[in-house]
Parts: sequence; C-alpha cells; structure tokens
Amino acid sequence: MSIEHWLAFVAASAVLLAIPGPTILLVISYALGHGRKATTATVAGVALGDFTAMTASMLGLGALLAASAAIFTGLKWIGAAYLIYLGIKLWRVPVSDRSADAEDAETAKERPLRIFLHTYAVTALNPKSIIFFVAFLPQFLDTSKPIAFQMIVFEVTFLALATLNATTYGLMASMARKTIRKPSVQRLVNRTGGTLMIGAGLLAAGWKKAAV
Repeated sequence: MSIEHWLAFVAASAVLLAIPGPTILLVISYALGHGRKATTATVAGVALGDFTAMTASMLGLGALLAASAAIFTGLKWIGAAYLIYLGIKLWRVPVSDRSADAEDAETAKERPLRIFLHTYAVTALNPKSIIFFVAFLPQFLDTSKPIAFQMIVFEVTFLALATLNATTYGLMASMARKTIRKPSVQRLVNRTGGTLMIGAGLLAAGWKKAAV
C-alpha cells in the first residue's frame, strides 16, 4: 500500500466522519445531558461499535447483508426502533438546576456502562455502516499488495479518526453544556436532541439497501 492510497483514505474518511450521523447525534445528546464523564463512555462505544462493524464487513457479513433483503431489513428495523426509543427517552429526561459537578458525580456512579452500551448498539447494529465499509474500502486497496494487511491498516486508521471525531464533538458539547444551566434551556436541549434521534431513526427505517 502506497502512502498516496493511505492519505486518500484518510482524507475521504475525515470528510465523511465530519458529517454528523446518528452516532454523533447520540454522542452530542449524552454530552449535553451528562457532561464530560458521559463523553468518555460514548467515545468508547463508538470505537468498539465501529470496530465491530468493520470487522464484520471484513469477515463477509457486509456481502451477506447486501445479498439478503430479509436480514438487512431486520437489522435496519432493529436499529431504527432503538434510535427512536433513545429519542423518546431523551425527551422524557427530567431537568434540574443542580450544578454540573453534582450531575457529573451522578453520571459517574450510575450511567457510564449504560451509555457505553447504548452508543455501541447504535454504532454496531447499523447495517448501513457494515455495507458502507464493504463499498468504501475497496476503492483504496492496492491489488498488487497483500490485501489483508491493507485492510487492517485502514481499519486501525478509521478507528483512530472516528475516535478523534467523536471525542471532538463530545468535548465541544460538554463545554457548551456548562453555559446551559437553566431548566427551561436544558429541557429544550434534551427535546431537540430527542427529536433529532427520532428523526435519525425514521430516516434509518426508510433507508434502502439499493442506495448503497
């Protein structure tokens, strides 16, 4: 694999990752609601979820999803329903005028594992991601070189970029959270985030395999 192939992959991946999708919307929502401690959990969920999706693609699941409408549709509806569930849950989150430190302490005690699992599920169970990797990676492979090694390098590179991207969005949202202390503003933020998550779920439900 030449450095040109790798740099082209980095550039294309960076552009694609910068566009917020369901996973990044979830990262932002949790960061706004629970602060920096939640960002650590969501970033870990994104990293493991992307690793799962990319590895599944390399092992052939992407080709299976592309060929089987039933399996693809099943996973699509599961993922869409889960996004809508998270959006409704965010709509119903109670707000308070407690300090950010108090909320962060509560997050540290009760929330990280649940937040991690939510983010992981949204990232890993998205069939669009799995098929996307199958369609995306071959464009940068050098067929004159060992394919397996190149795929590993691309996977590690993409995971590093995805982790950096999620961390950036999460930290920016958690910093903005410090200025959002009024309950009325918190409620607006939660409901806006919930609406975006529900919208992402509806879009995911309507996404067609043929679009890949």
